[in-house]
Amino acid sequence: MMAPIRIAVVDDHPLFREGVTRSLSEIGGFEIVGEGGTSDDAFRIVEEKRPDILLMDISMPGGGLNAIRPILDVFPDQKIVMLTVSETSDDVAKALGSGAKGYVLKGVGSRTLAEVLRTVAAGESYVSPTLSARLLGTLTQRNASPSPDPISELTAREKEILRLVAAGLSNKRVALELDLQEKTVKHHMTRIFSKLRVSNRTEAAMALRDALEQR
Repeated sequence: MMAPIRIAVVDDHPLFREGVTRSLSEIGGFEIVGEGGTSDDAFRIVEEKRPDILLMDISMPGGGLNAIRPILDVFPDQKIVMLTVSETSDDVAKALGSGAKGYVLKGVGSRTLAEVLRTVAAGESYVSPTLSARLLGTLTQRNASPSPDPISELTAREKEILRLVAAGLSNKRVALELDLQEKTVKHHMTRIFSKLRVSNRTEAAMALRDALEQR
């Protein structure tokens, strides 16, 4: 049996925090190792408990965004996921730029949140689908020298999904094949389209084919 993913939850709303911890505990595969309500709590919990993932709000005493860099300066391997209501591009960019591995909007379902945490624990990053296309578009515009091989920019999971899509599988079939939720596959496809600078599945499949032919 795989060891549970150790989670710390820092949010200054006790009822919300309790709801998150209860939901993750009921789903299984997670161990809640710490709770707090301030940026100081976040640092203390990481120092004392060393959770696999620190799940942290932005709007709380001390500021969640302000806590990211000090934590990572001391504990560079700590994975941090922001769970917030803020949809502003500046907050998303600051969180990811400071080193957060995930940015999730409150209101997400408990099972989707659990899947996000598993994704981050496995070494990948995650941004809520409603924000990722906008953010990736901004980052693409800032990048003056596009990669000659955009396929190389894809994560292992994204490449795996793209290969199945190129083979003709629907998002639903891909989700069944990889034991994911269909929403998660759609999120990955949004990122794939942005990274490959394509607008549909056919163009993405052609980009993969062209890259394989050049190797």
